[in-house]
Parts: sequence; structure tokens; C-alpha cells
Amino acid sequence: MADNFFDLGKEGAIGCLFDGCSLKKGGNGPSASVLLMEGTDFDLTYFPLKHLGYKAVVMVTAELLSRLASPEGLSVRLGVSSKLDFPQIQELWTGVTTAAGEHGYKTADLDLKPSRNGLIISVSATGTINSGTLKNRPEAKSKDVIAVSGPLGAAFLGQQVLERENRKFSEKTDGVDQKTLDKYKMIIGDYLKPEIDASVVSRLEETGIVPSFGYAVSNGLSDAVKRLVRDSGLGAKVYVDRIPFEGNSFDAGKFLDIDPVSAAMNGGEDCRLLYVIPILQAEKFRREFPSFDIIGHLALPDVGAVLVTPDGVELPMRAQGW
Repeated sequence: MADNFFDLGKEGAIGCLFDGCSLKKGGNGPSASVLLMEGTDFDLTYFPLKHLGYKAVVMVTAELLSRLASPEGLSVRLGVSSKLDFPQIQELWTGVTTAAGEHGYKTADLDLKPSRNGLIISVSATGTINSGTLKNRPEAKSKDVIAVSGPLGAAFLGQQVLERENRKFSEKTDGVDQKTLDKYKMIIGDYLKPEIDASVVSRLEETGIVPSFGYAVSNGLSDAVKRLVRDSGLGAKVYVDRIPFEGNSFDAGKFLDIDPVSAAMNGGEDCRLLYVIPILQAEKFRREFPSFDIIGHLALPDVGAVLVTPDGVELPMRAQGW
């Protein structure tokens, strides 16, 4: 299928898309992209196609929001294997359009290609940055605070619960335990259908708070903090007892024999935002953005990227990756 464009503001966008109508692309600002591959990034045995389409958009949107860009245009490329039929592609696309509408995208396009190796999803997005934000972006300094937009590590733990039940089902050693799935539905939801607040950029503009750096926490907190240290030329301290966790993450950690702190530092696909806020605006940020948690601060360059335990021991961060 050739490129097909549709206007997210028009009624009947899905029908318009598959009928081949076209509209002009929008967005000439910052861009971001994600690539998801079946068997590596997701398993269709337990991943609903609608959720998968939704999640792909959320992941690329997090990259834009981390750069203080408002979403504008979306471009989706699907490599489709013979095992997927047209209604299933429509289901996937419904997830894409739902997420695109919720997060403020104005245009989108889709291209389909055949694939011999399962489903492949490539999503690219463009956005715009307010000129005032660019002009007023401050220089990062030691003691500036590091804030994250929500619980960390839950997506990895949720994925591990699903993998555990999937193995039991595949090996026919036991049936799927619905009670286990119900018990950990919150962390499973963090993996299958993550949420992100698309209004955060406009609210930052309204409050006059401009982060000096921003990152999408998609490959673990360690990866994001180490990139921050690299880009800023400063050190960073993150405190273990300030990292936010989902309500039953520690119970799930015991169930899976996985340390929730390790899941937060080295897990992936949390779809959270990490911002560096000037120390003089820290209290205002706390008031205006109560959903964010301040987990640490920048430090002198020789500190590096360290995780500080409750008893004050500083451990160098190692980004093992997702």
C-alpha cells in the first residue's frame, strides 16, 4: 500500500485511510522514531493488537515530549506477515488512531509492506517547539533536581508476569493462572498499554518552567541518567528511596524473584519522562506537577552517575539495557 494520509480531526478517518484519500503532512520540527519487532519487542500470543498500536504511538510521543515538543505528524510503517488478516490490521490501526487523537497529532500516514519475519512496526513522529522555550532554556547546574513522571520498573515486571504465564501455557505444564493476571493487572497494564500526559509541554509553558534537559525513560533509569551525565558534562545522584514504584511492584518482585530496584534501573518501556529542573524552580515544580517525583539532583562532574542507597553508599550506575 502506498502512503495514505488522513486528518485526525475528520470523522471516519479509518475508512478514509483505507480508501486511499490523502492530505498534506504537517510538522517540520523535532522528530523521533521507534521500531518494534515481533519476537523481540512483543509477543502476539498475549499482546492485543489494539494495545500494541496504542503503545507504539505512546513510545514515540514520549520521545517528543522529553524534548519539549508538541506532537504534530505521525508516520507508521508496518511489515505484515501472512498470518495477519485485514481485520487484525484494522484493529492495530485503531489503537494507533486512538492514541494519536488523544495525544494531539494532527496528521498521520500509513504504509504497508510484506514481511517474512512476523510483524514489524516502525513509527516516526514530528513535533514543534515553542520559540520561547528554546530562548529561555537554562544551562544545567549542579544541584538542579531530577524528576520523573511516574513509577518505574512496572512495565518490565508486568512483561515478566506475562512471559511466565505464556511459558506455562506453551509447555502445557499448567493452565494460565487468571488469579495471578488479575492480581498484577496494574503492572501488566503498564507494559501493555502505558499512559503519558500529552499536556505536560503546554503546562510547562504556562507555568514558565523550562527544563534544561529531558529524556524518555524507555531503556531503564540508568540509561537515561547516564545519557544526562554525558550530555550535560555534570554528575548525577539518584536516591533509591525516592524512586517511585507501582503499588504491588515489590510483591511482584518476590513472586518473580526480581529486585524491583533493578527493574527500575535496567528494565524498559516504562514510557516515563525525566526532566532536569533548575533548583530555584524546584518548589514551584512540586506544586504545579504533583504527579512527578524528584528522585535526585545534578552534581559535580567527578561524581559521575551514581545510585545512592538509604545508608549513603554511592553505587556507580551501569546501564545494562532492555
